[in-house]
Order: sequence, then structure tokens, then C-alpha cells
Amino acid sequence: MDRDILELLSEKIDMEKKSVEELLKMSMNEIREGIKELGKESFDPNTKNKIEDNNNSEFIGKNIYYYNSVKSTNLIAKFLAPDVPNGSVIISKMQTKGKGRSGKKYESPDGGIWLSIILKPNISPQKAPLLTLATAVAVTHTLEKLNIKAEIKWPNDVLINEKKVCGILTESIAKFNELESIIIGVGINSKIDITNFPSDLKENSITLQDVADSEISNEKIMGQFFEEFEKTYNEFIAENYENIFYEWRKHSHTIGKMVEIKQPLGKILVGYAIGINAEGVLIIEKPNGNLVKVFSGECREL
Repeated sequence: MDRDILELLSEKIDMEKKSVEELLKMSMNEIREGIKELGKESFDPNTKNKIEDNNNSEFIGKNIYYYNSVKSTNLIAKFLAPDVPNGSVIISKMQTKGKGRSGKKYESPDGGIWLSIILKPNISPQKAPLLTLATAVAVTHTLEKLNIKAEIKWPNDVLINEKKVCGILTESIAKFNELESIIIGVGINSKIDITNFPSDLKENSITLQDVADSEISNEKIMGQFFEEFEKTYNEFIAENYENIFYEWRKHSHTIGKMVEIKQPLGKILVGYAIGINAEGVLIIEKPNGNLVKVFSGECREL
């Protein structure tokens, strides 16, 4: 049991009566129910109404747990996943230890959109990475509703004016090679102050309020995103991958550029990004003309 889960639960339980050690003796069902109740109690009715008014989806975001502060919405989502419906969403005002790609810290201060979607598709684990592409497409479509042009940087970033506005982290929960659920973490720099970010992040980050031509409403954006995500997710479930790939390529910031891919164990690949194949794998052409499939890695455009 992650102590962060128990510490979050302590917000609901009088710690003068129950210590963390005593909480450890609680059953898993009791702890899950406590975390779920806390997520419902913290949900401001005004926030809830604004999200619902802008969400025309059938199941994405219809069941939401809302927290003031968590270590990571993906952490809470993975913990609650076995006991909540498909399409449930975890939202937090801030994350204290938001996680980006390769375990890097993801800055998540108050004012941004920090959420995780819990999905339970009947697919093979090998298909799960395609949902990162689908999510990026849904984000760009959502931003288009705000008259904001966004592009997708492989594998999991959304850019505005070549600066990062959104990060996506997809995590699978599997048992004996059988997929139980998929967690899609989405972080959007909407109304945050990036002046206190580390210098490298500040130079390469942008917020929606920097470019929007009207007042930014996080609740409206989330509601619209749930609707756009459901459309793209339904394409994924129907195996209409070509539609997702088409939209991804149309919004791609990576295809057609020289890239450097940092892979696990320090391996570096440099080449020309040709595109993505039917599995959503990036194809690059190395200087010697050889084509290489890149399944994962940290991409830097040269």
C-alpha cells in the first residue's frame, strides 16, 4: 500500500483517532471507499455543473473524483481502477509529484488541468500505446474549439508555438499479460504561472492564457475534452485506427524533421522522422538510409 494513498485518506479520518499504522490495518475496500468519498466530498458543485454543462459524452467524465491536492492523479486512478466504472476521471487542483515521461517530475501547480482517465478496453496490451496518440488528437481538437492551433510532438506532448502546453502519460495495469485497465494522465498548462518554473522548463513551456483570445475556463475545457476524447476513443475501440493516424499526422510537429531519440540505457538514435506506421510506431530514416522503428524514447527535434 502506497503511504501517499493513506495520507490522502487521513484528510477524511481524524488522525488523532487513527494513525497511518492503524490505517494500514484497514481492508483495501475500506480504503478505496474512503478515497472515493473524499473525491466526491471535495467536488465543488459549481465546478461540477460547469463541467457537466460542457460535456456531451456518454461515459467519459460522467463519474468524477475531485481532489484539492494529490501526489499524482495517475496514482489515485491506478488505485481506484478496480472499483470504478469505465471512463471514470480523477481530477486534482494540483499535483505535488506529477510524473512525466521517464519518471521526470511534471510541474503541476494550482490553475492547471491535471486529470487521469480510467479505461477498461478489451484489447491486447500491445495496443495500449495507441491511446497516447488518440489522446493527443483529442487535446488538439479541444484547443481548436478555443481557436488555438496546437501540434503534436511524438510521443506524448502537445505544443503551441513550438512550446509545450500539454503532456500525456499512459500507464497500463495488466495481470498475467491480460490488460485490466489503462490510465491516461493528461496535464494542460491552462491558467498557471510558469515564472517560477526551472529555467529550462520556463523557456520551453506555454500556457493557454498566453494565447487565448477569451477568458479561460478549466471546467469548460475539461468538459469539451471529455467529449472529444470519447469520440477518438470510440474510433480506437472500433479499430478505425486510420482515422486517428490521419488526424495525428495532420497535427504532427515531428514528421518531416530531423530528430534525436534518447532511448533506455543511453542509446541515441538520430534521423529524419518519416512518419508513424499502422502500429503508431515512429519511423525514422538514419543518415545511412536505413529505416528504424522507434517504439519509445525521449524525442528532441533538431
